[in-house]
Amino acid sequence: MKLGLVGFGVGGRSFHAPYIEAADGVELVGIVTRSPGRRALAADEHPKVPLFDSMEDLIDFGADAVVITTPPETRKELVMKAVAAGVHVIADKPFAPNAEVALELVSAAEDAGVILNVFHNRRWDTDIRTLRSVIDSGALGEVIRFESRFDQDQPGSLTVGPGGGLLRDLGSHLVDQALWLFGPASTVYASLDWVNLPEGRTDSGFFLTITHQSGVRSHVSANKTSRLEAREIRVLGSGGSYVSEQSDVQTRDIFSGRRPVDDLVSWGYEDKDRWGTLTTAAGAVQVPSEQGSYHRYYEQFALAVAGHGPQPVSAWEGVRTVQVLDAARLSDAESRCIPIHEC
Repeated sequence: MKLGLVGFGVGGRSFHAPYIEAADGVELVGIVTRSPGRRALAADEHPKVPLFDSMEDLIDFGADAVVITTPPETRKELVMKAVAAGVHVIADKPFAPNAEVALELVSAAEDAGVILNVFHNRRWDTDIRTLRSVIDSGALGEVIRFESRFDQDQPGSLTVGPGGGLLRDLGSHLVDQALWLFGPASTVYASLDWVNLPEGRTDSGFFLTITHQSGVRSHVSANKTSRLEAREIRVLGSGGSYVSEQSDVQTRDIFSGRRPVDDLVSWGYEDKDRWGTLTTAAGAVQVPSEQGSYHRYYEQFALAVAGHGPQPVSAWEGVRTVQVLDAARLSDAESRCIPIHEC
């Protein structure tokens, strides 16, 4: 599959290009960026990949699909243009500012007969993949509660606007993980932390309680302004518990200068001293790390485009995540539990 990258900011450079490069069956055929500084970085890091001034030029060059990783306020227009041109699309998160816009994008893609997916790559996080293996093993019995906390010391990265705030940023991933693991939501209750930035007011932290249709209750939280770096997962089941404080392995390694294509076999594994612990009636054991593998997202997308497998994260799954985010905003504003009505 010939895949083009639209945008080469932090996301395009660090969370897309290195993994596209490592994905089997995928070729990075072009990068769209007009910033002189980013063009220089792209040319240096991907010297064989053509650079373009517009998505239209990239599509005309022969891209089968595009990844749109520009700022959220430009996403709807670019997705609409891409699907109208008949190419498949991966849209970065947040997928849309609200569920109404998300449904517009889904409808446009279906009318055009192209595949639209959402870049919820954190389903392929090391700790989430390890947790999935624990759940699938049956060792926990019936899962009762899931707790997911992800605090980052990054106050300068907060943004304002319909697509801004921590809830629509990191919250998109944490909510998607919960829905992927335990199924659709039936109700949402949320409390958001707010800060006033020079550009305006935005949410800097959140705590969500999601009751799933399966009966599992997820508690999902994050904060960016309290000078705390922490990642913790706790799962309680009828047969035991699983606790993990693994690090954000792939992000850590990318920002340290490593690239998955350099050694894909060893990529994305947590150090043994940070493995999670499974506790049952038989005692406590460490659970070896599964591989974190964002490149698998692109491989699965390429197979889906070719008609050989399921989509990695369908646009409809993206809609369900945005519905929960919308409900969380409403819950915080009105201090009440919000029911989720599936589209």
